[in-house]
Amino acid sequence: MRVLPELIENNKMWAASVNDADPTFFERLSKNQSPEYLWIGCSDSRVPANQIVGLDPGEVFVHRNIANVVVHTDFNCLSVLEYAVAVLKVKHIIVCGHYGCGGVKAASENHHLGLIDNWLRHVRDVRQKHEALLTTFQPDSVRLDRMCELNVVEQVNNVCHTSVVQGAWEAGQELAVHGWIYRLETGLISDMNVTVTSRDEIADAYRVATNPVA
Repeated sequence: MRVLPELIENNKMWAASVNDADPTFFERLSKNQSPEYLWIGCSDSRVPANQIVGLDPGEVFVHRNIANVVVHTDFNCLSVLEYAVAVLKVKHIIVCGHYGCGGVKAASENHHLGLIDNWLRHVRDVRQKHEALLTTFQPDSVRLDRMCELNVVEQVNNVCHTSVVQGAWEAGQELAVHGWIYRLETGLISDMNVTVTSRDEIADAYRVATNPVA
């Protein structure tokens, strides 16, 4: 139980296969990272950032938490955001949620779950804000899909309101914030058409985003 031999062996085979395909890959990768993308996604094990967009190690800077939440008091997330924007100079921030998100589902119910209730309060705030809209959707599965979408929208908005992103735009840095959602059943991503590239677009992007994704 102290070691995981299967995973260690998997790692050896993976490293060997990468090295066979490109003998200088790890040497180049070890010297620096210059990703163009910051991925803010859910911790769900079924939504791995690099794999679902077909990018190699070193091409995506990643932050993940339950229900892909961006909170202005979460210094972990903000530190990742600042490093990605100020140091790595990423050009794109992608907030990617997914349908069937357990965190969003839990936030849509009124059960007490323990410590995680404090975190899910942020998603419950999204639910409360859009309660009138959400009640128009039936059945529950469709309502949950809309809730997952609206949560992405609100987190995009939160990213755009951070001092990190605001400061980058004020300095003239090229930076776009995107909202995506992933469907587990198909492996496909939908762009929610809420991309924001400047402070002037925030309100307009939010209005567009309240329409369900096709």
